[in-house]
Amino acid sequence: MRSLYLSLFEECKRKYEGALGRGDLEAARDYALKCARILKALAEKVPGKREFYLEKAESWENAARELGPRPPSPVPQSNTRRISSEDEYRSRVEGLISRSAVTWNDIGGLCGVKKLLAQSVALAFAKKPEAIKPWRGILLFGPPGTGKTLLASAAAGSLNATFFNVKASDVLSKYYGESSKLITALYQVARERAPSIVFIDEVDALSLKRESVHEATRRTLATLLAEIDGFKGRGEGFVLTLASTNTPWDLDEALLSRFPLRVYVPPPDKGAAKDILRIHTKGLDISKLDLDAIAEESVRRLYSGREIANLCSLAIHHMLEDVNPELTDLERLSNLEVNGLELKVRPLEMRDFEEAFKKIKNPLTRKEIERYEKWAEEFGG
Repeated sequence: MRSLYLSLFEECKRKYEGALGRGDLEAARDYALKCARILKALAEKVPGKREFYLEKAESWENAARELGPRPPSPVPQSNTRRISSEDEYRSRVEGLISRSAVTWNDIGGLCGVKKLLAQSVALAFAKKPEAIKPWRGILLFGPPGTGKTLLASAAAGSLNATFFNVKASDVLSKYYGESSKLITALYQVARERAPSIVFIDEVDALSLKRESVHEATRRTLATLLAEIDGFKGRGEGFVLTLASTNTPWDLDEALLSRFPLRVYVPPPDKGAAKDILRIHTKGLDISKLDLDAIAEESVRRLYSGREIANLCSLAIHHMLEDVNPELTDLERLSNLEVNGLELKVRPLEMRDFEEAFKKIKNPLTRKEIERYEKWAEEFGG
């Protein structure tokens, strides 16, 4: 039983480190608290090491506290209470401010996209003649898992700008008019803390074509459109809106006009796939791997960057199970000392990836990719 708790702890710790690396402080905070709860449970299961585990749990709780207060919970669609004051609106959107540790080097491939986005974001915040007008809105579109959110995080991490990481659920409310007020508060705080980047993930949830939605949603969309335009001539700080979508063809035409720069984020090609493989096997011996063959197979299967990352994780786990047989033996796991467990590693081999390929299924089809490419050709900026 103790070993099972240890396994849970190591998995939770890995997710904490991953969230921290992505700059997702809310997720990192949650995983830190989960690590603390697992260690407290171990303290009860192993009385002889109670103080040791409680001390470790306290250190994880301190790590969670250092990440700042937990942002207010997103507004659910069914059981939320009405927001009663302007201060509460502001408090809600201030909870969306985050810091990003992601850099351009953390993203494999996408060289053209990264260059275009980096130049556009830098231009938006650079000192420049008045005649030079930066983009106020940039839309990232493409299949799921291709790196749109990572690109936004890298853009924020490369600049000393306030970064608002917004999901549709953060600004949607079942109460009439509250969604519009939340969006207004979001951009008001963003202008006060300018230069700011407002990243709206899956913007299609807020902006489906207006003939297909009801009046409250149309009002929310109208507010969003007005805020993206900004208030010219009043000296407010500059706010850049970045948005992402997996279904650009569903977006309202008026919203598209607010994003004159529309950047297609495609699935990785062979070169990008090799970059992603290197990033997610960093620190391990890959001298026995044929990266070209793995990359080619990943492209043939139409894997996204996320799926290639998952492929690497599965291959690494296969290697660990191979050289650490106790990981597959529940009886041996239950008798291991927590402090005595030290994982052995070996160079990654092709057979590790052969096993991993069996488990990664991709729902994306060539026809769907062609649809993205056609939309990019017709409407991409």
